[in-house]
Amino acid sequence: MATNWFPLLISHLLFLSFPISVSSLQNLYEVDVHSLMPSNVCSSPKDTKPRLRVVDRYSPCSALPQPQSFSHEQILSNDQLRVDSIQGHISAVSGRAKNSDPLASSKITAQYGGSFGIANYIVSIGIGTPSKTLTVAFDTGSDVTWIQCEPCQQYCYPQLESIFDPSQSSTFANVSCNSNPCKDVGYDCLGSSCLYGVLYGDGSYTLGYYAEDTLTITPDVISNFRFGCGQNNNGTFGGIAGLLGLGPASESFVSQTSYKYNRVFAYCLPALSSSTGYLNFGTDSNLPNTQRTPIPKSPSSPFYYYLNMTGLSVAGESLKIQSKVFSKAGTIIDSGTVITRLPPDAYKALRSKFRKRMKQYKMAPSFSLFDTCYDFTGLDSVLIPSVGVQFLNNVTLDLDPNGILYVLDISQVCLAFASNRRRTDLGIFGNVQQRTFNVVYDVPNGEIGFSSEAC
Repeated sequence: MATNWFPLLISHLLFLSFPISVSSLQNLYEVDVHSLMPSNVCSSPKDTKPRLRVVDRYSPCSALPQPQSFSHEQILSNDQLRVDSIQGHISAVSGRAKNSDPLASSKITAQYGGSFGIANYIVSIGIGTPSKTLTVAFDTGSDVTWIQCEPCQQYCYPQLESIFDPSQSSTFANVSCNSNPCKDVGYDCLGSSCLYGVLYGDGSYTLGYYAEDTLTITPDVISNFRFGCGQNNNGTFGGIAGLLGLGPASESFVSQTSYKYNRVFAYCLPALSSSTGYLNFGTDSNLPNTQRTPIPKSPSSPFYYYLNMTGLSVAGESLKIQSKVFSKAGTIIDSGTVITRLPPDAYKALRSKFRKRMKQYKMAPSFSLFDTCYDFTGLDSVLIPSVGVQFLNNVTLDLDPNGILYVLDISQVCLAFASNRRRTDLGIFGNVQQRTFNVVYDVPNGEIGFSSEAC
C-alpha cells in the first residue's frame, strides 16, 4: 500500500449561485435586485430522461449534509490555485516554464491534476456488485476516476457516505502491474498489483490501488471499469467519495466507455445553486440548434479540451480585439474552473465597454479577482448589458445573467470575469460562464457544441 505523503495546502471551496430574475430587452437584461439573494429551497423540475442529476456541492438540492460555508475570498483564492496549477502544468510540458515557477519545476511521479476543491458539481454513481451509490465530483480537467476505499483508517479524509469496501463486491479486482492500463496511470506497483497516485495543484492527493469493478451510470451498467481505489487521501474533497474523470486521456471515463458512448457526453450546469442540471453520455447528448466549434489539437499538452476563442461582445457590439490576443496562448474549456480567465488585452476591452454601459450605477470597491463591482443597494431593478463570448465557426454564446455577475452581496455585485497576469497565460472558459448551456463534447468529430437555455 502506498503511504507517501505530499505537501498539503488545506483549503476548501464554496461557490454559491444566486437567483436572478430577468426580463430580456434588446441586448440588455432587466435584473430584479430583490432576487439576487440566495435561496435555501431546492427548485428542481422533474427530469424524465435517463441521465445523471447535477447539483452544486453546496446546493439545497444536494442529498449530502451541507458543510460549513466559506468566504468569497476563499472561493476565489482556491479558483486561482486551480488556474495557476493548470497554467503551470501546460507551461511545463510545452517547454515554456521558467525555473522560478515552483509548479512548473516540481517533479511529481504521480499523475497531475488541477486544484480539486473547485470541481464543485456532483453526481451519483454506483460501484461494485451489488452496486453501492456514491457521490462524486465530475471534472473535464481530470482523467483518473477514483473513490476512497477500505481499509483506510487514518489515511482517509472524513466522507459523508460510507466508504466503499472492495471485499463486499463480487466483481472487484486489482489491475495487473504489467498491464497497459497500469502503464497509462504511470505510477508504481506493489507486488503484482498496480498503484496509482494523483497530486492536485492545491496539494490535495489520492493514492492507492488501481482496480476494476462494475460501474453503474443509471440506467447503464459498465463492466470492468478501471478506477483508483484510494487508501491514502487528503485535501479539499469536501466529504464526497471521489471524482469522475472526464478528461481526454486513455484512462478517463470518456475513453474507457468509447465502445458504448462513442466519446460523446454533455452537461448542463444550473443557473442557480437552488436548481439542478444534468450529465448525459452518448449521441443523444446533442440538442437542436446546437452551435458547434472545433476542438484544436495540442500535441504538447493533450490533457484538456481546447477551444478557439475569437472575440467578445457587450450589448450586441463586438469588441475591437485582435485575433492574436486569443491565439497567442490558446483557451481551454474546464468544468472545474469557476471564473473565466481572459488575456489581459481582451479583459481590458471587456471591462471598459461594460463599465460604459453601467455608468449610471454606483461602483463598489474591487474584490479579489474582480475590479468592476457595483452597489445596487436601494434599487428594485437594474439593466445590465448582454455579454457574448465568440468562438471559431461564428459561434456566439450570449451568457445567462448568472454568467455575467458574481454576487458578493447587494452592495457588491461584480463582473464575473478575470484577467490573466501575462499575455502568454492560457485562457480558460470557466463554469460560471457555461451555466444553462447544454455543453456537448463530441470527441470523434472534434467539436464542442453549445445550446442555450437547456436547464
